[in-house]
Amino acid sequence: YYTYLNYIMSYQYQLLEKQFIQLSQLEHALTFLQWDQLVMMPPGGNKARSEAIAELCAMHHGLLVKPEMGELLAEAEATEKDSEVKLSLAEMQREYNWAACLPSDLVKAKSLAGSKCEHGWRTQRQENDWPGFLENFREVVKLSREEAQARQAVDPESFTTPYDALLDLYCTGDSSRMISDIFTVLKNELPQLISEVREQQKMRSNQFETRCTIEAQKKLNKELSTCLGFDFNRGRIDESSHPFSTGALGDHRITSRYRNDNFIDALKSTAHETGHAAYENGLPIRWDGLPLGQARNLSIHESQSLLFEKQIFLSKAFISFFTPTIHTFLPEVRKFSHDQIWQSSTRVRPQLIRVEADELCYPLHVILRYEIEYALINGDLEPDDLPDAWSEKTQTYLGLSTDGNFKDGCLQDIHWTDGSFGYFPAYTLGSLNGVQMFAALCREHGDWQEQFARGEIQFVRNWLEDKIWSKGRMLESQQLLVSATGEGTNPEHFLSYIKDRYLNELY
Repeated sequence: YYTYLNYIMSYQYQLLEKQFIQLSQLEHALTFLQWDQLVMMPPGGNKARSEAIAELCAMHHGLLVKPEMGELLAEAEATEKDSEVKLSLAEMQREYNWAACLPSDLVKAKSLAGSKCEHGWRTQRQENDWPGFLENFREVVKLSREEAQARQAVDPESFTTPYDALLDLYCTGDSSRMISDIFTVLKNELPQLISEVREQQKMRSNQFETRCTIEAQKKLNKELSTCLGFDFNRGRIDESSHPFSTGALGDHRITSRYRNDNFIDALKSTAHETGHAAYENGLPIRWDGLPLGQARNLSIHESQSLLFEKQIFLSKAFISFFTPTIHTFLPEVRKFSHDQIWQSSTRVRPQLIRVEADELCYPLHVILRYEIEYALINGDLEPDDLPDAWSEKTQTYLGLSTDGNFKDGCLQDIHWTDGSFGYFPAYTLGSLNGVQMFAALCREHGDWQEQFARGEIQFVRNWLEDKIWSKGRMLESQQLLVSATGEGTNPEHFLSYIKDRYLNELY
């Protein structure tokens, strides 16, 4: 196959491949420098590490946008005939366009401002220090607006607002217009569903309090990740203040966060990040190191992690299978049955913290962030006014107040510290996409609950590898969904699923 591929590739394309593989090696170095910064590095190393990362980011940007890159892309586009090679070339062109519109000094300045803001946030959040955070955050917003305007100028027809240009970095191919339409459906339907579910759950016992050691939880979470298919010869799990997944083929890094008084949260985080790693591990090897071999976008990436967390781990059948393992590692939990654990894990209750929110309330957390960052980047909201906007929307959507509580309000997320505006919608799009994929999978595997009850989930991985992972970026996000499920993102699947799980308690 590779001999044939090399034969049909133009000389210009082969040069491009070498260039992009070199860029992927720099990305590899950046990935693990950033992982170490978030997981292992002592606080005193932040200044030097941030400067090193910023220098590498500028180097990466400079290599990607050097003049001959644009010339090679144009020449290869004129000569390539093979359909897959043309797809690879199109993704290279997209990466080039994303980078070429930005001056290198802006890339470096944004990296430095983001590192400074994120590092300060670690203590400022704990101290409820909004004024201290704001001092760094103003610069992040300023630079993000400059970036958004520069990106929008490249394709103003596609990017109808500056925010859309940043959104395209994370939800590539999914416009703010499409997202707003979907979110309007959810805003109209979810409040009533939340009310109905909470009324029904009044019958449940609230007695599910227990304390478990962190060390025992770490062993349990490693066992869960193994059950879900994570290969610890090709990856590791660590602890961080905000769970995440990163790494490279053959070296996947996931993190979780642990609390003495809530062992379920860590298990959900671990299942979630294992799903991310599974997607990365299943990407097409023949395009490794090239844009075509990467994940389609974050809306699809989140669909994989949420499917692992919500549809697999939190299903009644899998909880039933996994409860004896929980009892083995956490003897304090033996007094609770698998049904009690499932009921506690699926309790619906509006709360302030997004990462601890249940499935029904979570989209409302995302929607309020989406609306705020949309206004912030488009210039309709200033950083100084963020706490008031946050408090108002939290009251409107969740019936809760964050007045004066910055720690559990606008300071709770890490995403905006480095200017990752446009990221949040991927969470809820991912939730909807994951439910839709799982519904299609279940139509093919009617015995899925019986298999989960035996701890068998390989059939899910096989289906996802065939329909999603192996495709890389060969299809746009909505094309990928149509190919896998028969239609584009449709919120009705999510609403039906919510009714089945939370009102009918089917799974």
